[in-house]
Amino acid sequence: MTISLDNVDRQLLDWLQRDASLSLSDLAERVNLTTTPCWKRLKRLEESGILQKRVALLDPEALGLSFTAFVQIKTSNHSETWYRKFADVVTPFAEVMECYRMAGEYDYMLKVQVADMAAFDRFYKKLVNSIDGLTNVTSTFAMEPLKYTTALPL
Repeated sequence: MTISLDNVDRQLLDWLQRDASLSLSDLAERVNLTTTPCWKRLKRLEESGILQKRVALLDPEALGLSFTAFVQIKTSNHSETWYRKFADVVTPFAEVMECYRMAGEYDYMLKVQVADMAAFDRFYKKLVNSIDGLTNVTSTFAMEPLKYTTALPL
């Protein structure tokens, strides 16, 4: 279900993407509303599913998790049963920040965040021993993040 967003809705979402800790009164002031209509808009955005969560973003390096790997996976099995099993296996791995089913040369791509190469090696072994049917698992390692954002372009 899609809902129509006006300029005020987009401004609210933009402010929340920048800082979800803003109070209702701060948000209302920034979009030139009083608190009640602002709150009603936020509720509508939440109920529609556009506004899914309000979260805190953590610094991986400050937490000792500065090693980022992108894992590309090929499989010979493309059945729905295998796909569901793969998703069920990968989802609980705390190291997996993102997982995508891909078009192109590789079937799946994972973004993995760990402390170092040794931690990645433990993750890799756990992954490849958790599911049958992987035909190729290739990893590349990020040297330096040049851009990172969770904000969608509105």
